Amino acid sequence: MTAEEWQFIRFTAGMAVLSTLLILPAGLAMAWLLARRRWRGKALVETFISLPLVLPPVVTGLALLQLFGRRGPFGHWLLNAFGVEVAFTWKAVVLALAVMSFPLLVRAARTAIEEVNPLFEQLARTLGAGEWRVFFTITLPLARRGVLAGTLLAFARALGEFGATVLVAGNIPGQTTTLSVSIYHQVQLGQDGRAWTLAGVSALLAFIAVGASELLLRRHQP
Repeated sequence: MTAEEWQFIRFTAGMAVLSTLLILPAGLAMAWLLARRRWRGKALVETFISLPLVLPPVVTGLALLQLFGRRGPFGHWLLNAFGVEVAFTWKAVVLALAVMSFPLLVRAARTAIEEVNPLFEQLARTLGAGEWRVFFTITLPLARRGVLAGTLLAFARALGEFGATVLVAGNIPGQTTTLSVSIYHQVQLGQDGRAWTLAGVSALLAFIAVGASELLLRRHQP
């Protein structure tokens, strides 16, 4: 493999790790709210969170481009207020990966939290523990395998993301080119051998992440 191909792999893995870490706090919070609370509009929020799973990725990418482009509401505000440009930078890569993988993390974490017996949490509250302490000492430890499995699934999804990324971040060598985008580019250039090499690496990384997630879920089952 060439140095350029290794750069694509390192960049993609780094962006996938960063995006997964960024969505973890919000994903856990949303999973807990969906699993443990009843509130008006809950079904609407659940539907909205799941949209990236069913919409064509290019539609999600187009929406992100409209929102975070220079003329978009968020992009314009970030540029004027902080001098931060998102679209067609590495930040757009992280954004696209985070949005596309967020639903998988929430769904897996929610299922894991729902499997925790609420009686344990109630007992901790009767002993004086606050909600934060209950979550970090009771709920999260008991749901840890399911949460970790969901985190690995989100990471695997981020590794393979293409449609949303190419629209909002583009294909700028050394700046926004991910593994999937590079595979597509090599096919366009007729470099099928290089494309297959990168595809093999992508498949191997995804296999490891998904396989680890499946092992955790199997161990979590009684």
